[in-house]
Amino acid sequence: MAKKKKEVKALKKKVSKLKSKLQDRSAAGDAAAAAPAKKKALAVSPLAPETFPDLPDIAGVRFASGAAGVRYAGRTDVMLAELAAGTTVAGVFTRSSTRSASVLDCQAKLGGDPAKGAAILVNSGNANAFTGKHGEDSVTALSTAVGKTLGVPAARVFTASTGVIGERLPHDRITDKLAELKDGLAGDGIAGAARAIMTTDTFPKGAMAEIEVAGTPVRIAGIAKGSGMIAPDMATMLVYIFTDADVAQPVLQRMTAQAADETFNCITVDGDTSTSDSVLVAATGKSGAKRIGDMRAAGARAFRAALTDVMRDLAHQVIRDGEGATKFVEVRVSGADTPADARKVALSIANSPLVKTAVAGEDPNWGRIVMAVGKSGAKADRDTLSIRFGDVLVAEKGWVAESYREEDGAAYMKQSDLVLDVDLGLGKGRATVWTCDLTDRYIAINADYRS
Repeated sequence: MAKKKKEVKALKKKVSKLKSKLQDRSAAGDAAAAAPAKKKALAVSPLAPETFPDLPDIAGVRFASGAAGVRYAGRTDVMLAELAAGTTVAGVFTRSSTRSASVLDCQAKLGGDPAKGAAILVNSGNANAFTGKHGEDSVTALSTAVGKTLGVPAARVFTASTGVIGERLPHDRITDKLAELKDGLAGDGIAGAARAIMTTDTFPKGAMAEIEVAGTPVRIAGIAKGSGMIAPDMATMLVYIFTDADVAQPVLQRMTAQAADETFNCITVDGDTSTSDSVLVAATGKSGAKRIGDMRAAGARAFRAALTDVMRDLAHQVIRDGEGATKFVEVRVSGADTPADARKVALSIANSPLVKTAVAGEDPNWGRIVMAVGKSGAKADRDTLSIRFGDVLVAEKGWVAESYREEDGAAYMKQSDLVLDVDLGLGKGRATVWTCDLTDRYIAINADYRS
């Protein structure tokens, strides 16, 4: 009997994952169908992965998702994650001075007692930002209701909202769904959770890693949303990463902050910073692996590297889903006087509308990169500067390279994945950021965002 139950459970899981894959390409259409008639479906980004990844179940975490009608009727727009007792939670958040009530609440709750478990509740469609006391009341109501539903302290309920800014959140529509969400909690529900948090995203985003800590397997699985209003510090993203590793909260917090600086704080779509972005990492400790109690503990280095890999994968997917994006662009800067100068130059290039539109038009206009270097505020010297498009040397020593042919540059720019490489020739500072092109679709998406 036990063997039969196990086989049935495995079959149900396969069916669930097959349904998820079939839904990947229709997720954007589902959102559009629920929107007003004049809204057209967002085409899935040409840079999107073929399917949502087959993420592993994480012991100690269960997910549910549903349609609460926060903004659009019939659209999956709320997700709930239940975290087992003993789960430690770390997070990094936007430093916007107008950050939302949910962000402020989550920041205050980090480091709380993990003994009685925790929960994460996320809605899309409404950001619950710039809503004054109403926003705070909504967070309190949601945290209290989730706590009662799952039997966890309200102080261990982390909420997030994404969507339109400045409109009151109809939180009662969400609380009315909590009993249904509780009944739907399942260990393999992470794909549905990834779809529930989407706004202008054209595909759900997921990533995973599996490593060993002192000989015991450890799993990491993460989901993210993000498409526009993306810039370092951080971006308009919601990111949730779950692991069955046993990691002390201070260590998890340090690793999360370090990894975010190397990944999510190195991406930009449009240079705009959101009021709501959050990255939460939850470690359930259910793998049975030895506890990582400090940065030098056995397995700490491997775990941090794997966590960074998952974050980088998700960060790149956010760029690949940049509103209207057709090109994924890696900007590499080396030879800067300092690392800070390298970062200034990289972001100046990545955020330049002129550079981004040239990329969209497949125009190898290297003069725009020279312009972006010059306006960055970093130390630079025309006569030591060199520029490459991938392996194509374009300019050096203050002038176009003798070996450069315009047709080589034009051919390179037709690729979907590009590398813009700048060597300032001044020192050892280096930085890498990731961005996308700027197309007319970006304007169209944002012009009728609230329609």
